[in-house]
Amino acid sequence: VQLQASGGGLVQAGDLLRLPCSGSTLTSKGFGIGWFRQAPGKEREWVSYRGSRDGTVDYADSVMGRFTISEDIDENTVYLQMNSLKPEDTAVYYCAAANPCLIVHGREEHEYQYWGQGTQVTVSS
Repeated sequence: VQLQASGGGLVQAGDLLRLPCSGSTLTSKGFGIGWFRQAPGKEREWVSYRGSRDGTVDYADSVMGRFTISEDIDENTVYLQMNSLKPEDTAVYYCAAANPCLIVHGREEHEYQYWGQGTQVTVSS
């Protein structure tokens, strides 16, 4: 599975962005999809997870209520809708896919077998 994350950019605090993660069989194969981010000088952290087979969604506390993960089956794309962006959301955002048989809870990097290149999100104050 080749993944491509896009949609990043420079926005102001309070603005919104939607990050697509596309892949040829991303939704049709039932992969679990996760979003992670890495801020400058920090370790990569988990942001959100969606189980394609059961529709389970999960969010890190830092983005709960502001970010929404969803999928478009026809487009084989998973989206991360980011609202009310804050400067602390500035990071490179990565999407990843996991074999649904290997997912435990979707919060750990080691659960994912496929990674896309990141997309930079910068939120100015």
